Amino acid sequence: MNKIIATLITGLFATSVYAQTATPATPAKPATPATPATAAAPAAPAVAATPAVPATPAAKAEVKEEKAVAKAEMKETKDVAKADAKVEKAAAEAKKDVAVAKADASKDKAKATAKADKKKAAAAAEKSSAVAEAKKDAVTK
Repeated sequence: MNKIIATLITGLFATSVYAQTATPATPAKPATPATPATAAAPAAPAVAATPAVPATPAAKAEVKEEKAVAKAEMKETKDVAKADAKVEKAAAEAKKDVAVAKADASKDKAKATAKADKKKAAAAAEKSSAVAEAKKDAVTK
């Protein structure tokens, strides 16, 4: 989340810098003197506002570089978000697989218990029949 916010702020700064350098400022007009100039001392113009720095190739390159950096950061943020989504999806699938494995294990355990119970019942029945036969043989002797 922090990277997304940082990327957005960087993009805003880059666009504001680009907007400032893309439109060249019109130079301020020098103030016109109120009194006519005399031949001995020409009138000095009032202090004129310094014009904004026109867009130089270096400034344009800097803006282009900032845009490229912002674009790269946005792409990185997007890639990180995709990777996080993949990790979350894999974790969810792993949890699902674990749940399925636990369900399978409990089914296998239930089957094994049922099988063991059948064997125990068969052994008990065999034992009881053997005991009954032994008693029968003992009575007939």
